[in-house]
Amino acid sequence: MDEFFLDLRERAREWFDGLNFTRTQQLGLGLVALLVCVGSFALVSRGTSEPVPIPVPVILPPPEVTVDVAGGVKRPGVYAIPAQSRVIDAIKAAGGAKSGADTSDINLARVVKDGEQIYVTPALTNVSQPNVIAPRAVSGPININRATLAQFDSLPGIGPVIAARIVEYRKVNGSFAAIEDLQKISGIGSAKFAGLKAKVRV
Repeated sequence: MDEFFLDLRERAREWFDGLNFTRTQQLGLGLVALLVCVGSFALVSRGTSEPVPIPVPVILPPPEVTVDVAGGVKRPGVYAIPAQSRVIDAIKAAGGAKSGADTSDINLARVVKDGEQIYVTPALTNVSQPNVIAPRAVSGPININRATLAQFDSLPGIGPVIAARIVEYRKVNGSFAAIEDLQKISGIGSAKFAGLKAKVRV
């Protein structure tokens, strides 16, 4: 092994001496080579690695929807809740249903829509009081987002079957956006809707 390095050094010296450079040029070339070696050694020993910054993930808030919770809840009002929330989540945001409130006509597992109203039927009060005259029934248009099965049944041309379809549609799809949406119910065509549109509202 020593002979190999001695032979390699001898060949390098012969090559260096054989260059058509003057003695000054050879010395300059040797100095440049020495500086390159020293500089390379300095770079390797010092190291050029720098700490790599770790990116901080930006956590965006989840999207929200705004719903109006009304009726038999403890804190009726407008609430912003996470998107893809269920009707039961909106009711909980409003403090939950009041004692005796009827949620049987609401699909509690339905995903809420932005801008909709969720109406919980309040508990019926049937307290008899002497010498109190019962108020007259409201004869104006009924709210199709709050009307009961019996109220739909009382509309002209509806009957119990179509009334049940309206309640079921509202339970599955949520509140009606306009009275014209009643025409999405099987059995309510344009002619039948024309006869009852003056008796309903949203």
